[in-house]
Amino acid sequence: MQDVNKIILVGRLGANPILRETKAGTSVVHFPLATSRRLRDDGEERDEPSHSEVTQWHRVVVWGKLGEFCSQYLKKGHPVYVEGSFRSHKYDTKEGESRVAFEVHAEKVSFLGSALRAVEASSSEKVAVSA
Repeated sequence: MQDVNKIILVGRLGANPILRETKAGTSVVHFPLATSRRLRDDGEERDEPSHSEVTQWHRVVVWGKLGEFCSQYLKKGHPVYVEGSFRSHKYDTKEGESRVAFEVHAEKVSFLGSALRAVEASSSEKVAVSA
């Protein structure tokens, strides 16, 4: 049997992406992603609009050129599709407490809605400049 670690999320950015660089010079981008689901009064999921929504926050990590692309075009509130793997790592706080952080390491990021329109507009501007 082959193991599988795959996660697919569709949600909205909770903040602008943060671009950093490793000591080796590799680009790495982090951003929070919110996914929400609607609930009925009895706690069951539903499709209709509701006053009761549960939001789950995910820390997304994107490496290399894809990360640079995300930092350039994505902004807080933009909708995205993210596909990748779920990872965890242990660390110690300044107070010496052990903690575990969970992250989604993205292999694919697709811009949706206004984010897609921004990329399309930017692409057409580049074509016009180079012509």
